[in-house]
Amino acid sequence: MYNPNCSKMRGTTMMLLLLVGVLACFGAVMVVEAEDPYRYFTWTVTYGTISPLGKPQKGILINGQFPGPRLDCVTNDNLIINVINKIDEPFLLTWNGIKNRKTIWQDGVLGSNCPILPGHNFTYHLQVKDQIGTFMYFPSLQMHKASGGYGGINMYTRPKIPLPFAEPSGDFHLLIGDWYKAGHKALQNILDYGKKLAFPDGLIINGMQNGIEIQGDPGKTYMIRVSNAGLSTSINFRIQGHKMRLVEMEGSHTVQEWYDSLDIHVGQSLAVLITLNQKAKGYYVVASSRFAIPVLTSTGLLKYSNSREKASGAKPIGPTTHVHWSLKQARSFRWNLTASAARPNPQGAYHYGSVKPTRILHLANSEVKINGKLRYAINGMSYVNPDTPLKLADYFDIPGVFDLKTFKNKTQAGPAKLGTPVVGLWLHDYVEIIFNNNENTIQSWHLSGTDGWVVGYGPKKWTAAQRKFYNLVDAATRYTIQVYPKSWTAMLVPFDNKGMWNLRSAIWPRRYLGQELYIRVWNEEKSPFTEYEIPANAILCGKARGKHI
Repeated sequence: MYNPNCSKMRGTTMMLLLLVGVLACFGAVMVVEAEDPYRYFTWTVTYGTISPLGKPQKGILINGQFPGPRLDCVTNDNLIINVINKIDEPFLLTWNGIKNRKTIWQDGVLGSNCPILPGHNFTYHLQVKDQIGTFMYFPSLQMHKASGGYGGINMYTRPKIPLPFAEPSGDFHLLIGDWYKAGHKALQNILDYGKKLAFPDGLIINGMQNGIEIQGDPGKTYMIRVSNAGLSTSINFRIQGHKMRLVEMEGSHTVQEWYDSLDIHVGQSLAVLITLNQKAKGYYVVASSRFAIPVLTSTGLLKYSNSREKASGAKPIGPTTHVHWSLKQARSFRWNLTASAARPNPQGAYHYGSVKPTRILHLANSEVKINGKLRYAINGMSYVNPDTPLKLADYFDIPGVFDLKTFKNKTQAGPAKLGTPVVGLWLHDYVEIIFNNNENTIQSWHLSGTDGWVVGYGPKKWTAAQRKFYNLVDAATRYTIQVYPKSWTAMLVPFDNKGMWNLRSAIWPRRYLGQELYIRVWNEEKSPFTEYEIPANAILCGKARGKHI
């Protein structure tokens, strides 16, 4: 029997459900469109007088500072950094370890960006997506890094994501590295003439050879972040009378082991916790060079706030040329599988050791002579930058800039040549990379756009039999890895970030003279789900000049 009241009730219910649905959809849209926080910076790059080793010299400053301003941010922040170039040469900054997910246009190297010309500016838009940890920035062109222009990046976790340790009472970032009294132009001229650089003149910590000071209250625990911002020297770091608890390396929390000292190779970063639980006085903070004689040293001070007593006693002694000691320590670094933080995620699984690689890359570094001049090469090819950035050539479909057939996945010795090697990969390829070092010097390699698991180190030549010794459970993830003399290092890398990414020697004279290549991570889909459009403020140069964005 028809009941008009029931009909009205059904109609009212339908209207309410419709209204709820509309509001729900509207709310969903609002959630999708809500953006993460923005932080704005203006950085002016100039020359200025600095005295890292006690002798005045011309340095590269950012906002009048050397080192440059520390960049503090929180996971997923949008960083808007307007860089104004007031030096007399083209300039770019790169963000060591920042993945720039889906936006290769912000990487700040010549494969992706045209340089900022003197008197001009470029505004970077970095979103530090799903990353935490210790990073740094520095100039990527020429030998600018030898004159400064670098600084630290501290990326903190969002409040809802717990740390695997108690919140420290303070946070210090130490930028350590080798240094030359000659400026970048003089060093560049030496390399351009086909000669090697002399041994560095010294080591510095935060722009000083001696005198850096860290102060804290007794009984409290502090985080000390350390980045090797130098040109070519591996460094050992230690603090007199205090053990260091390693908690993070290059964006990943580690199993918290204790160390008396730590090797930090060129381009690498890490974070330790120290507790001020000793007698209240001063203690030496020491950085010393590795794998070469003479040993260079830089000294600072850890000072207890309730004491004016200076540091005393012998400075802690570190390792010098011992390779096996460093190799053993590197094998002790492990990934913290229980920490709540962003992690690489190949093929939707955290079990990286059970994912079968889709490709294997074998890379061998070499010192070569081309046209009678010193060069450095990968698999017999020494990289030369074309006038047009590779990514712009790819985006605008400009022929003749690079060829994916140029790279040869062969490491045997032979004559080297100049070229522009680019490795072609598909988006979501999972790649085993074997770095082979047949030279007597330590190597350091940086991969932009992603990171990967360092699953193995070994002496002599890599063979397939070495895979049975890989750590396929809790290897540490890194974006800069060392390869010991006459040795190899193996990584498993998820290439889940579309772009044209730089794989380079972090040892800057080698990189300047050709030890680098690019990896093109590609799919046919043109979508913001895999890669953002070229930014409206992109600088166009070379064959891309005059193209319409």
